[in-house]
Amino acid sequence: MKRVILLIATNLAVMVLLSIVISVLGIDQALAREGLQVGPLLVMASIFGFGGAFVSLLISKRMAKWSTGAQVIDGTEGSTQYWLVETVRRLAERAGIAMPEVAVYEGEPNAFATGAFRNSALVAVSSGLLQSMNRDEVEAVLGHEIGHVANGDMVTLTLIQGVVNTFVIFLSRVIGYVVDRVILKNERGYGIGYFAAVMISQIVLGVLASIIVAWFSRQREFRADAASATLLGSPQPMVNALARLGGLQPGALPASFQASGINGASGWMRLLSSHPPIEQRIAALQARAPGQV
Repeated sequence: MKRVILLIATNLAVMVLLSIVISVLGIDQALAREGLQVGPLLVMASIFGFGGAFVSLLISKRMAKWSTGAQVIDGTEGSTQYWLVETVRRLAERAGIAMPEVAVYEGEPNAFATGAFRNSALVAVSSGLLQSMNRDEVEAVLGHEIGHVANGDMVTLTLIQGVVNTFVIFLSRVIGYVVDRVILKNERGYGIGYFAAVMISQIVLGVLASIIVAWFSRQREFRADAASATLLGSPQPMVNALARLGGLQPGALPASFQASGINGASGWMRLLSSHPPIEQRIAALQARAPGQV
């Protein structure tokens, strides 16, 4: 409930901050003279910006199960499943969170955690990950995913996404209105200039917003790696797991859950990658002071 309140409070704070900035700069008065009411547009942008992100968060567990075919297990299915469930239970207790649902899905090596609430999350691993890693390495990956849950990364990423969505929706329509009314001098409703400018600016601003969200997502991966080291009492199992992943092809996840899985990109695509390069993650873990877990 606290995180839902935080989501709503952030939404209101963004609206207030934008309103103040627009008012101080006199943008609202200038646009009002051209026929654009900034207040209603800001409310609309905020509702759609945060609303879409919030709805995605609320249905994230259901969508994750559906899109990956993940099957929830309780440990009675076999010895591997029993070990998996009990390992997640032990790590969750150490992290101070309620026991998440545990699921397994068919695919190449990968894992993810999702869910709207810290104490009702889902942790899923692929069959490929279970087959290609030893138990110490799998435990490290599970510690990483539990770290995401304990850190509240899903909600925080939703907040960031909601903020940038609001700015993209708001600014693209302001740009479209200025192009249509001020530059093209259209005085009869919304002209083609408005729709073209909105479409183009929304694409450009959307790419910039994605870079911001991806940057934050990469930072949370370092924190989740550190959380795994803390939960296991040593960074070495996570280092070993990452080193093994470096020689494997991470399994593809649906686009909506890529930020929750294991991936990485090279070159300019690193700006849009939700995960840092594996070598950087290993270096960060190895840089931890001796005894720092």
